[in-house]
Amino acid sequence: MASLSVKPGQRFTMPDWQNNSLLISADAEQQRYNSHHIRQEGRALRNETGNQARWDEHNTRTCLNDRITSVDRWREALARCLTDTDLEIDALTKVKEAAENALQAKNLCLDVAIECLTFRESRRDIDVVRDPVEEELLREVKVIEKTKKELQQRVDEAFKQLCLLKEARQQLNCDHRHKVETLELDRQCVAFNVTSGNISFKVKPTRIPEGTTALREWELNSQCNKDRAEAEMRASVDLRGAITLSIAQTNNELDAQRIATEFALRKRIRDMEGALSELRWQEQNTLEEIAEMEEEIRQLEEDLRKRTLDLKVAHTRLETRTYRPHVELCRDQAQYGLTDEVQQLEGTIRALQQKRTESQDALDALYRQLHRIQTDIGYKTNSLQLDNKCMDTRRKLVIPVEKFEPDVDAVNRTRNLPRNSQLEL
Repeated sequence: MASLSVKPGQRFTMPDWQNNSLLISADAEQQRYNSHHIRQEGRALRNETGNQARWDEHNTRTCLNDRITSVDRWREALARCLTDTDLEIDALTKVKEAAENALQAKNLCLDVAIECLTFRESRRDIDVVRDPVEEELLREVKVIEKTKKELQQRVDEAFKQLCLLKEARQQLNCDHRHKVETLELDRQCVAFNVTSGNISFKVKPTRIPEGTTALREWELNSQCNKDRAEAEMRASVDLRGAITLSIAQTNNELDAQRIATEFALRKRIRDMEGALSELRWQEQNTLEEIAEMEEEIRQLEEDLRKRTLDLKVAHTRLETRTYRPHVELCRDQAQYGLTDEVQQLEGTIRALQQKRTESQDALDALYRQLHRIQTDIGYKTNSLQLDNKCMDTRRKLVIPVEKFEPDVDAVNRTRNLPRNSQLEL
């Protein structure tokens, strides 16, 4: 008879086989769940880090652009101050030369007066008297010497002021040159991106270089340079006015007042134009901020609408699940998830509503500030127009400048007396 061959080895029961299959399936389910969870975490991490990186880069680029704007504004202010300083140096140089010419012209007057006194020393006997003519000649010599001393003092003051102006200009020029270099470097930084060919890792890029200054110190340095130059220019303007007064021997009081008034008007016009420029810049920035804030409010309202719809869906799901029959009405994971979703959505909606209220308040404040700026612009524009009208009106008071070389006759000395029109004026 033939016999059935039995394969040697361990034999498993059907329950073992079934349990093994179930275990494999359960392990597969768990591994897929773990893999799905890791993929979701990885996707969330990628989104979070990507958004954070883009935001950081945008914030850095915004800070760089703001810094470029600030440095460029200071560069323009220093450039204007440099131009004004150059103009003031030229003006003070010309006034100094005019004072030197006037001082040289006084030598002829002094020579004539001394020569007349010398001639009168040739008088004899009773004619050698202290008459009014001699007294006037002696007084004339004293007046001329006093005038020469005053003019020499003015020339020395002008020389010292020129030195101070040139020193202030040197500091302004150095500061302006440094800001031009800084603008070029910062603009290169703004132009860098991930596709730039000259980017690389650096050694200790976050180190604080030696000689680094604080922002307040940087602003104070430029402000001090500008203030010093403006102070020297104001001192120079005052000195030029004083020199002009010293040179002008006739009608000096009226001319001095006219010059002082015109200097004050010109300075006021410059200040008004600067204030208007600053206000227009503030108005433009405020309008841009209003537009951005309005867009942000629209985005908040759109997100609020979307979250409200999501909350409606979650509420509907919860309400619908309350109709499950008998034992099916249980607190399962879906119920907990829906409850958490509702609470999260309600908190999100409250946060969005609060942020929308804050944004609307900020927008209202921006509109109030814009109205204030526009009102101030109207006031300053009107004041500037009035000052320009004053300058145009004061042109009627212009008096021709007298020549420094007086017409002198060695025998019969005559002085350049003011015309009747000038006396009346």
